[in-house]
Amino acid sequence: MASTPSASTPVISIKGVNKIFKQGSDEQVIALKDIQVDIFPGEFISLIGPSGCGKSTLLRVIADLLPPTNGDVKINGKTPAQARLDRDYGMVFQAATLYDWRTVSANVQLPLEIMGYSAAERKQKAQQMLELVELGKFGKHYPWQLSGGMQQRVAIARALAFDPPLMLMDEPFGALDEFTRERMNLELLRIWEQTKKTVIFVTHSIAESVFLSQRVVVMSPRPGRITKVVDIDLPYPRTFETRELPRFFELVTDVRETLREAHSY
Repeated sequence: MASTPSASTPVISIKGVNKIFKQGSDEQVIALKDIQVDIFPGEFISLIGPSGCGKSTLLRVIADLLPPTNGDVKINGKTPAQARLDRDYGMVFQAATLYDWRTVSANVQLPLEIMGYSAAERKQKAQQMLELVELGKFGKHYPWQLSGGMQQRVAIARALAFDPPLMLMDEPFGALDEFTRERMNLELLRIWEQTKKTVIFVTHSIAESVFLSQRVVVMSPRPGRITKVVDIDLPYPRTFETRELPRFFELVTDVRETLREAHSY
């Protein structure tokens, strides 16, 4: 699966975006500065940078959870607010944020309830999504009965339930142990290749960003700027063996050196 940006219209277009918190006060913080990037249909893009560089802030600007101070963001040609109303994206956070008193199936059905789907449609769609994330037999369980990795798969199923073309993922595997995280990376790529969604994935892990992505967007320390976009030319499908390839190590080194250089800004 490969993207062809030159032949496509961007799903997301970000031009000259700045985000300033407490603007004009003594506590003013410039979180994002002159962010410009286009993201194309079906791409898997990772955002990486040091803590506090604005990765999650940028994701929240795209998701209409934060307004930009200035600049322009378009999602499928719409404002983030309109894209949110049109259900153009699903979002997955670091914590699964599931309701413990609802079954796994009922958690996945929640956005469908809000959107007015019938009970039969909700149940059928939830089961389809649970099958997709390989939890088809766990619909009647409760979140507290599942491992952390399984809970994150439920969160992914919930975000996919209404079939959004875009997935926004904010460090969804950051709290998992290394082995589970690597397994979840493979699961996510399988889902991505099957559904053809556009994915924007925030991570602190250089290896994870290289393993998952077609392009890695490297950001500088605050104020967050895009210092380089690294093309990842590893073939898909990717496996555990991908991490042993010489080219994988070369790309990890490229991203790491770009992060080091960003500290000189």
